[in-house]
Amino acid sequence: MPEIKKVAVIGAGVMGAGIAAQVANAGVEVLLLDIVPKDADDRNIIAKGAIQKLIKSNPAALMHKRNAKLMIPGNIDDDLKKIKDCDWIVEAVIERLDIKQDLYKKIEKHRKKDAVVSSNTSTIPLEDLTDGLPDSFAKYFMITHFFNPPRYMRLLEIVSSKKTLKSAVKKICAFGDERLGKSIVHCNDTPGFIANRIGTYWLHASVMKAMEHGIGVEEADAVLSRPAGVPKTGVFGLLDLVGLDLMPHILGSLSGALPKKDAFHALGEPPALLETMIKDGYTGRKGKGGFYRLNKDGGKKVKEVISLKDQSYSKALRPKVAAAKVAKKKGLRAMLEHDSAEAKYAWDVLSHVMSYSAELVPEIADNIELVDRSMKLGYNWKLGPFELIDKVGSDWLAEKLKAEGRPAPKLLKKAAGRKFYKVQDGVLHYLDIKGKYQPVERPEGVILLEDIKRNSKPVFGNFAASVWDAGDGVACLEFHTKMNALNPFVMNVINKAVKELPDRGFKGMVVYNEAPNFCVGANIAMFLIGAKLMLWPLVSYIVKQGQDTVQNMKYADFPIVGAPSGMALGGGCEILLHCSAVEAHVETYIGLVEVGVGIVPGWGGCKELLGRWAYDPKAPKGPMTPVMKSFETIAVAAVAKSAVEAKDYKFFRPDDGIIMNRDRVLANAKARVLSMAKDYKKPEPFEYKLPGDSGAAALGLAVDGFVKRGLATPHDATISTALSFALSGGNTDVTETLSEDDILKLERKTLIKLAKTKESQDRVAHMLTKGKPLRN
Repeated sequence: MPEIKKVAVIGAGVMGAGIAAQVANAGVEVLLLDIVPKDADDRNIIAKGAIQKLIKSNPAALMHKRNAKLMIPGNIDDDLKKIKDCDWIVEAVIERLDIKQDLYKKIEKHRKKDAVVSSNTSTIPLEDLTDGLPDSFAKYFMITHFFNPPRYMRLLEIVSSKKTLKSAVKKICAFGDERLGKSIVHCNDTPGFIANRIGTYWLHASVMKAMEHGIGVEEADAVLSRPAGVPKTGVFGLLDLVGLDLMPHILGSLSGALPKKDAFHALGEPPALLETMIKDGYTGRKGKGGFYRLNKDGGKKVKEVISLKDQSYSKALRPKVAAAKVAKKKGLRAMLEHDSAEAKYAWDVLSHVMSYSAELVPEIADNIELVDRSMKLGYNWKLGPFELIDKVGSDWLAEKLKAEGRPAPKLLKKAAGRKFYKVQDGVLHYLDIKGKYQPVERPEGVILLEDIKRNSKPVFGNFAASVWDAGDGVACLEFHTKMNALNPFVMNVINKAVKELPDRGFKGMVVYNEAPNFCVGANIAMFLIGAKLMLWPLVSYIVKQGQDTVQNMKYADFPIVGAPSGMALGGGCEILLHCSAVEAHVETYIGLVEVGVGIVPGWGGCKELLGRWAYDPKAPKGPMTPVMKSFETIAVAAVAKSAVEAKDYKFFRPDDGIIMNRDRVLANAKARVLSMAKDYKKPEPFEYKLPGDSGAAALGLAVDGFVKRGLATPHDATISTALSFALSGGNTDVTETLSEDDILKLERKTLIKLAKTKESQDRVAHMLTKGKPLRN
């Protein structure tokens, strides 16, 4: 089938607009249609309003504001005929079968014969949606269930029927994977599909059993968050985030669709508390608050939590729950065995969720891997339900259920003491419904470091970083410190890689990891300790070692390709600035944020930004352009909100690659290395013509203005003044030519000078203890 060049989304609500935005993020034109409001002056007002909301949304729905130009607003009455040019038509209207079917009949009149039509429903069976419609429509129809927000949630559940053409499914899967960045999970046509079927049960069980056990909101979230491998918000915090007003609809829809024998019904009706909270405007974060709220009385911000017993609010205390401590020290199973009310509550919830999940295979999906992947991608669980069972032990779970008089699901019995996952011949396998192990298959073109690590040992490394053989003569450098922070041990591995890998037969190297974030920067605790003890030679050594390391990377004998995802801040950004090329996951958030801890970029960040602006043929000429552009970025600690935006800041080059699907980043980076290695030449060093004192003085005037207007603090001014001196070239003028080493010396001198101030030390300490910048 031909590729997808134009898409239509019908329904400009939160989900429909979000789907349309992600299509635009993929660089594809999208027609966004909705109804014509009664007495509206502008018949396209709903779609136009949705696009304006997308432009202003936070977190941003669009990866770059210019993507909004790819979104064409319209209305169903006047513009439905325009779908004749579309290759994929997504229906995202209200969850009413009659309205959807009426729309499908209209779509069938205008769509081209091979255009795919899909519904974003999660409550109405596909069989019902296509009932009474011609086979010519059914052949090209499927369910494509996105998760909110569509840009950030990586799961895309797809349901097709026996009538749906395999070529149509393949077409949408390819587009969803490679262009929209989704992990595709094929579900059976059952209520709630996979993620919402289990996720809704989990949320409902957590609330109902908290009330049953008399457990408070904070205590429940303490044991059902990180200890259980689910988001740190916990269950009640997640409900506030999702919106409490959505829960009655979700619970009602699922309850009405499920057979009477389903275990979901045993949880009971939603508590009256939920209805009362919604009626009073406590709908979660989008309302006055929810289970948690922020009390701003008296000009202060005090986080409060609701009592499930009497609905009163009191100050949130973040209680130290013994069971949660046990989980941190000894693991999940030890927590579930702990003799405390909170542990018994956690067992009640998790045992029912694990059992329910096991009972649903193969009803909802063909295998357990699809279930686990759905929960990890759709609900941000760290471990899927079958991975949780492996964590506590299938025999242990079966025995505990038996002791309580609860039947063990057939699939649990089938495991019979075995794990649901095991590594066999270096390949991850899962237990199928027949009790046999099958290999976990990756889509074509996907390479995961976790698979490489299962089947090999590091080429070399230490506790902070490792180098792996990614095959075909390409090495993979992985950071694995806390938050992937950089320290001298990481630098030692990088330097060893640059020096030794060519002699070991490697053609190049990828810098990559599969942690949530690429690298949050240098380990600033080292700087604080050095500063407090006045070990300035040590601080200077760390800065110089970092500079030498990134320079070694830049001028290595082979190509080094950065492959980031998530945050790449400070030193993490500087690592990427010195790579030969970058193949970035689109969800890379990158910036030089050192001013937030009272210093300036010291590992070549200033040097590289100055050079990239100075050598940009499209930038205005003159010595002040690179200085001003770099200052604007560094002084405000600007962070690009996508890899697309990163190119605007010069963090990435125009020809650096951007990959929509995170699972494809390593493969793309590896291919880039092999392509560059054929005739690789080291880059030519930057040379600089900078304005010197006059440039620093000009920037100083602007900084003074910000301080007088209250937009900058006194120490902000100190940092900015020091930064402007370094960026302007120090004591130089435009007649002199400066080298990269000259700029590195200025970086080092400026950083050490600032690190000696009490104010900068206070900023570092505040960041370490509070996790956010201090404005002093």
